[in-house]
Amino acid sequence: MAKMAAQDWMSGEEEDTQKGKYLTFALGKEVYGIEIRYVTEIIGIQPITEVPEMPDYIRGIINLRGQIVPVMDVRLRFKKEFREYDDRTCVIVIEFDDIAMGLIVDSVEEVLSIPDEDIVSLPEIKQSTNRYIKSVGKVGDEIKLLLDCSKLLTEDEMESLAEIQS
Repeated sequence: MAKMAAQDWMSGEEEDTQKGKYLTFALGKEVYGIEIRYVTEIIGIQPITEVPEMPDYIRGIINLRGQIVPVMDVRLRFKKEFREYDDRTCVIVIEFDDIAMGLIVDSVEEVLSIPDEDIVSLPEIKQSTNRYIKSVGKVGDEIKLLLDCSKLLTEDEMESLAEIQS
């Protein structure tokens, strides 16, 4: 019983060390953040196999050490102009709701700690266009747009991607 409690404590401690930490990445001039607890790894751009009848922002799938991982171009998801991939282009592999997915971004910046008191709600501008943004992190004079991983895909898209992965 004591061993079980120690394991529970350790997993709780690991969660605490990730609390308030965000991996930041750039899309053009904007800097976004994603909670570090969702990030499994960061890789360079890989050969992508296109999958028919997927939305244009789902670029296809990659083979990551035997695991099939769908990749999304975050630029296209956010209705920004496509940009050719270069040596700074990265794939942030995230996992949420038991789905692994690669996010293609212009470049990865850094891991930041953003305390809760420096995170504010997104101003009510036009919520439909900002559904991917959960909140805004204030870091010095800069603003980081913090993503809501669960909103990057619709339920139908998540089901389609789950089928690809199984």
